[in-house]
Amino acid sequence: VGPNKRPFHTIIPAFVTKKGKPLMSFGVMGGPMQPQGHVQLMIRVFQYKQNPQTALDAPRWRFIEDLDVYLEPGFPSEALNELRHLGHHTSIKEYTAFGGGQIIYRLEDGYLGASDWRKDGQAVGF
Repeated sequence: VGPNKRPFHTIIPAFVTKKGKPLMSFGVMGGPMQPQGHVQLMIRVFQYKQNPQTALDAPRWRFIEDLDVYLEPGFPSEALNELRHLGHHTSIKEYTAFGGGQIIYRLEDGYLGASDWRKDGQAVGF
């Protein structure tokens, strides 16, 4: 704490449009994990075509500093080996440091909600 300093803050909810229309609103909680989690969700939903709940349920990785990478259990050993081959220091960590997210995805006839099992939440329709 001191003059001319700002706290690290990442309030970064995300909103995706397609052809100018709302498509998906989402966010990942977790400080420095937030932008990394956003990238991972976007890749899983739009590149890998996973449904929102599957994307949230999937294991995550997290860059810490330098070449240190934490991974959740569930990644194939080939992924860890490739990261190590590239010079990264990898560690398998339990589910405490990988954030938690929620997604609302617009369908043609309604909405699809998804909530991360890592946090105490749920998707409910009414």
